[in-house]
Order: sequence, then C-alpha cells, then structure tokens
Amino acid sequence: MKPRIRVLIVDDHAVVREGLNLFLGEESDEIDVVGEAADGVEAVEAAKRLKPDVVLMDVLMPRRNGIEALREMAAAGLGSRVLMLTTFSEDTQVHDAIQAGAIGYLLKDVSRPDLLAAIRAAADGKPTLHPEAQARLMRKLTSQPEPSPLDELTDRERDVLRLIARGSSNKAIAKTLFLSVGTVKGYVSAILAKLGVTDRTQAALLAVRHGLGED
Repeated sequence: MKPRIRVLIVDDHAVVREGLNLFLGEESDEIDVVGEAADGVEAVEAAKRLKPDVVLMDVLMPRRNGIEALREMAAAGLGSRVLMLTTFSEDTQVHDAIQAGAIGYLLKDVSRPDLLAAIRAAADGKPTLHPEAQARLMRKLTSQPEPSPLDELTDRERDVLRLIARGSSNKAIAKTLFLSVGTVKGYVSAILAKLGVTDRTQAALLAVRHGLGED
C-alpha cells in the first residue's frame, strides 16, 4: 500500500487554509495534512519541523513571500516538493518560482480533481503547471531582451567607456590602453555620438546602468 502524502498548507488567509484542510481531509485515505503556516517565516519553520512530502504555498504573504520561503527551504536541503497555489500568475512570479525550485504553479481557481492530481504528481516528483502559468513562463523564457545602447560600440570603444565609468581621465585612459590622448579623444567623441549623450558623465551613468563599469 502506498504511504499517505504528508501535506503542509501555507497561506496568509485563514479561510483558505481551513478550506484546503477540510477538502484534503476528505481524501484521508491518501493525504494527511500535517500542519499549517500563515506566512513564509512560519512555512520554513514548519517544513523543517514536520518534513512534509508536499507544501501547498501561496506566493504573496507577509514577512516573507512564498518564493523567498521556497528559496530558503531549498537552501536548507529540505526534500519537500513545493506547489505554489496562488491567485496571481504574473510572468516574473511564475519564472522566479520555477527557478527557485517549485515543482508546480497552480491558480486558486484550480478544480478539486486537478489539485489532487497535482499533489499526487508532486509527491512523485512530477511537475504541474496551470495552463495560464505555463503560457506566462513560456512568454518569459522566449521574450527577447531589450537592446542595449552599448551594443553599437566596438570592443575598443567599450574599453574606453568602461574606464570613463570608473572615473578615468583621457590621459589615464591613454596610458592604460597604450593609446595617444588624441586617439582617446576621438573614441570619446564617437562613444558620445553613438550613445546619444552630450558629455562623459552621462555616458558613465549609462555604462553603469548597463553593468559595463562592473566588468
């Protein structure tokens, strides 16, 4: 006989916890609700203490949200499978939850049979995604990043801009890159034109904003 699935319910709304507890309690032949938690902090503590097979967890909660709690559970090496059960399915939330290790992402309008199927699947290590969450995840994964204004720069221009962002003068840049000061001035003029800015301070800010100064 297959052992019953131990489930932890995490939601900041008591009525939701009570409803899920009542519903899952009706499936006592295969599911045991071993505990409840009202926020992400309580969720991590309960998961460490109770070691559930499956955690049903909301995303938006006080003190620590579901995704942060999920990351902490993963860092602690807990073997619990986490199903995010939430009202929201924003692209970033779905992506962050799956990236953090959630085995599934369901919306609270999920049908009873589908929720039970997702819990069973999670216990077996199989993922489940609500169709809308799946569409949002695919859109997030396939979306093209916005082009950076720095893409127009040559490698040497990027080297010069990186040094500008670090506060180097034309003379210092020339010494670092083994160029003449006049050549550096030419590069600076080209960089300003390509970036559409009027001075090196604006260019430096743009470089830092796009992470170039950290290279």
